Amino acid sequence: MKICKLYLNDAGYCLAKASHAVKGDPSKDIRFRALFGLILHPDLGWVLFDTGYTRRFYRATRFFPNKLYAILTKVFVEEKDELQFQLQQAGISPEEVKHVIISHFHADHIGGLKDFKNARFYCSKRAWQQAKSMSNFWAYSKGILKDLIPDDFAQRVSFLEESTIVIKDHIFGEYFDTFGDHSILAFNMPGHAAGQVGIKLQTQKQTYILVADACWDKRSYKHLALPSPIVRLFFDSWSDYKSSILKLKNYHKLNPEHIIVPSHCYDSYQFLISNTIDLDVL
Repeated sequence: MKICKLYLNDAGYCLAKASHAVKGDPSKDIRFRALFGLILHPDLGWVLFDTGYTRRFYRATRFFPNKLYAILTKVFVEEKDELQFQLQQAGISPEEVKHVIISHFHADHIGGLKDFKNARFYCSKRAWQQAKSMSNFWAYSKGILKDLIPDDFAQRVSFLEESTIVIKDHIFGEYFDTFGDHSILAFNMPGHAAGQVGIKLQTQKQTYILVADACWDKRSYKHLALPSPIVRLFFDSWSDYKSSILKLKNYHKLNPEHIIVPSHCYDSYQFLISNTIDLDVL
């Protein structure tokens, strides 16, 4: 694979029950941090994997029915937490970001899309079709706040399945070679959300597998520890979710040295994130 550089951090968080993330855990609140990946591609420059929360979440959930989203999901994000602010503090202008890969359209993954006005967006066709087709009234029920999606999104999106080289894989079925140069390989991780994708990339030191919400805890892919059944109410497909976890388990068994990073498993990435952007650590 072509070598990239990677920086991981979070942009805000929400509260969730530990017992929801893994069945049998204590019924206490834990932080689900909104992870993003800042990637430096050797030829294309800055690439983002998701964008975390922004304060736009509060504006998008002021009124019903979207207010139900805010009632059910307690979100905490300040200006200093936002991805745009973090980049600017490191001397990186949001206008310099030309590529944003979207794992899925939940608010904690697309909250900052509107900050990247020069970026091309990459996602699965299935994910966008759902986000686009759902009414403004019911979209919140699938975790989608349509006010967070740029008005010109349809003109700026490339579908991973259609715009890339497809590489067959015996575990994930296929990889989508996002930029056609074996630098960032996307793959399907459906279940939690329609059309969800993860990415695989190689740095000078390690191979990273960013899997978004394919699981919420590393015990899921290591030991098949599943979430509480109550979360099925909010998932796109429970059977697809279990299938995606099994694929991650098989991948981990064959590649234990590779680092799998779920977006909300703090135990997985607490040693990988930093409050200072440094592309030479991971």
